[in-house]
Amino acid sequence: MIDRLRRIVTSDAFGRFITTVIIVNAITLGLQTSEQLTARWGEALHGLDQVALAIFTAEILLRLAVIPRQSLRDPWFWFDFSVVAICYLPTAGPLSVLRTLRLFRVLRLISVVPSLRQTVQSLLGALPGMGSVVLLLGLIFYVGAVIATEVFGDAFPAYFGTLGRSLYSLFQIMTLESWSNGIVRPILKEFPLAWTFFVPFIVITSFAVLNMFIGVIVSSIEADSEDHRREHMAALEARLMQRLQDMETRLMAQQSADRPAIEQDENIA
Repeated sequence: MIDRLRRIVTSDAFGRFITTVIIVNAITLGLQTSEQLTARWGEALHGLDQVALAIFTAEILLRLAVIPRQSLRDPWFWFDFSVVAICYLPTAGPLSVLRTLRLFRVLRLISVVPSLRQTVQSLLGALPGMGSVVLLLGLIFYVGAVIATEVFGDAFPAYFGTLGRSLYSLFQIMTLESWSNGIVRPILKEFPLAWTFFVPFIVITSFAVLNMFIGVIVSSIEADSEDHRREHMAALEARLMQRLQDMETRLMAQQSADRPAIEQDENIA
């Protein structure tokens, strides 16, 4: 019985079923945001939501029952477990606001779709390399904020009156959100050479440093894809060798079974 359940839980068909339930549940949660649909189909949508929660709970329990070691060692299992456990938080009291986190059930697609899971793992693998880029960006922002506060703080205190305001204004400039008409052009009327500060800052932060983030992420994805390809090829090779060994074992068993009959025919002859 346990072996049969294990084959079911680890099968591709079961994974596709869970993926379908996640997608249907995501659509249901989205429909519940409509007041008109909720007024008309509220009970049905709530029922579908509860059915999906029951299926997710049963899946977690089955995985714990049939593949406990593999599940407990898998970080994605703990992610799924946390997402499902959030749905059982009380609907009233100080923790009721956390019930909105049930929408995280949609994120379970990451754990059940291999391509999405590989992408997230690649992004997590890129975090150490991104740390150096973040440190470099932080140094540039700090130096730029100190300069902007000292030079433009008195004339434009709303943007550069303090170090904190300067950091926020420079962040807005880096994102290119209303930086020209909103911040820089008024400053240029008072400081005509201010462009010598803002233009290099934008070039360095918006184009150079942020492209470093992209480079680190792409490198991590390529490395992870290569590792995944090697693991896939190793798994295929292992399965092929296993099949060859099984064929050899069956052939030897067949030869052993046929040998007495051949010897008997030789004796009769």
